[in-house]
Amino acid sequence: MAEYRLEMLGISKSFPGVKALDNVSLKVRPGTVHALMGENGAGKSTLMKCLFGIYKMDEGEVYLDGEKVNILNADDALHKGVAMVHQELQPIPQRSIGENIFCGRYPMKKLLGFMPVVDHKKMYEEAAELLKEVRLDFDPKAKLGTLSVSQMQSVEIAKAVSMNAKVVIMDEPTSSLTENEVEALFTIINDLRAKGVSIIYISHKMDEILRISDEVTIMRDGQYIGTWESKNLTTDMIITQMVGRELTEIYPKKENTPGEVVLEVEHFSSIHPKSFQDCSFTLRKGEILGLGGLVGAQRTELVEAIFGMRQIVEGEITYKGKKLKIKRPADAIKSGIGLITEDRRGSGIFGVLSIADNVSVASLNQYLKMGFVLDHKKIENLVKENVDKLSIKTPSSKTQIQSLSGGNQQKVIISRWLANNPDVLIMDEPTRGIDVGAKYEIYCIMAELAKQGKSIIMISSEMAELIGMSDRIVVMCNGRITGEVSGKEATQENIMSLATKFN
Repeated sequence: MAEYRLEMLGISKSFPGVKALDNVSLKVRPGTVHALMGENGAGKSTLMKCLFGIYKMDEGEVYLDGEKVNILNADDALHKGVAMVHQELQPIPQRSIGENIFCGRYPMKKLLGFMPVVDHKKMYEEAAELLKEVRLDFDPKAKLGTLSVSQMQSVEIAKAVSMNAKVVIMDEPTSSLTENEVEALFTIINDLRAKGVSIIYISHKMDEILRISDEVTIMRDGQYIGTWESKNLTTDMIITQMVGRELTEIYPKKENTPGEVVLEVEHFSSIHPKSFQDCSFTLRKGEILGLGGLVGAQRTELVEAIFGMRQIVEGEITYKGKKLKIKRPADAIKSGIGLITEDRRGSGIFGVLSIADNVSVASLNQYLKMGFVLDHKKIENLVKENVDKLSIKTPSSKTQIQSLSGGNQQKVIISRWLANNPDVLIMDEPTRGIDVGAKYEIYCIMAELAKQGKSIIMISSEMAELIGMSDRIVVMCNGRITGEVSGKEATQENIMSLATKFN
């Protein structure tokens, strides 16, 4: 038996204007969890896409169980025993959970003895077994679109498990999971490890990495830095190797002073009785207001209703003393409110469009000549200013946004709203799936905006982030606001107490 289940040797990959991978190697042993770490833009996802056949590498060799392989595409990768759970989900929401799990490889039967058709009975029976195996109590016939982002991610993991792969790549698998769901995932991972399956685990969550992995490989700027046994590493050691320097502070010094109330939300109630009900809170000028709660607390639904994306049966918004009527996002934008959504791929970026298009899309009416012709020179200047200000790593403003790392995509979305100059910016999980270096940069942007007098509502499922960045924290549970604490008095204990306070 080969010492390594997987060997990637001398892998290089270039895109127009940028070398994403430069002579990178990765060696993974059978029956181990191998963490792959690095800042956003380090090349982790690119390396895995080369392995999975999504990208064709320019140089390098891949070996599985000591045998050289040439992986042509994702389907070929699956047949060779490599499965991947992607960071950005690609669900088919209008199809059932079972159909999503078996998409492209449906069990078939012959109708009338000769006509091949999908064997739905067998598919749903097998899907039910798989869901049970990964501890998910879902009806396999339910539409995938009825699930939350975290539940969809769990289904993706079930799909990977179903393929009996030798190597399973998990790219940020816990970025949308609750603590209980993370525990369930770790149980699945341990089961797979015991069966001899090799897991490549990409995550920015240090505590998870040190707990679940056997070895850690770190990349920086498209290059291989080194591989260590997890038991010999500490969080500080990992961060130093990832960023090439020591990070002395996790959160920037805050210099904002919250002023008068600028936004007042009163008695907001969803049209759906199981969603948010009778929610009221205030937001001050120059304040970062944290919105805490467990997954399913209806925080996202509440802010989407404020932004005009969801219907309400009751509620009022008062903005700078004036009642607002927000029936659609365009009304919110016109009123000076911006929203950075949780689902970056699904409702944040326009993947096939350029960075310039993504930055300017919310403020195009400000860049018209003669009232109807776009002033491309002004747009280009706007984009250049934001690329420089937010340190967005990109070959040019014409680069498709989907080719950027998650952290740089998030900076582009922030740039979009900065270009529109909102007074209120709602940020839903602004650092989800982003490394420590990029997180700090986004925290600095938030702190500077608050110092300038902008008001921010930040939803975060990371307790430390909520406490470290918020001036005040409003907590939700089961669709209702259960209390608030000041940033200075906030602790994990008092936030969790409010987050589990069912009425």
